[in-house]
Amino acid sequence: MHTLVEMRKYISGHRLSLALFILNVIGSIIYVFRSMASWAIPEELAQGLHSVTGEPFVWAARTWPIFVCFGLLNLIWILRLRKWRDSYFLVAAATIWLVAMWIDFAHH
Repeated sequence: MHTLVEMRKYISGHRLSLALFILNVIGSIIYVFRSMASWAIPEELAQGLHSVTGEPFVWAARTWPIFVCFGLLNLIWILRLRKWRDSYFLVAAATIWLVAMWIDFAHH
């Protein structure tokens, strides 16, 4: 049987993982909205125009700070994990980021 102290540590660890997951969801939403500035305009694509002059620079300037901040946050999260069975919030956060990047890259 688990002691009360062990149970409190487990619950507080779950709360922290849940908070980090929610932070990652918010970050991925911010990423999608920030990357919208470099998406191809559908009217231009319909006319056959494929301009890419400054779009990669706009994309990088707007999204790299988000990647760096959340990359460091998730690295710290990975390093503080003690049991990998408690990492399902981390896997869900990685999935959310993959979906956000898929949405972004589908519009280029």
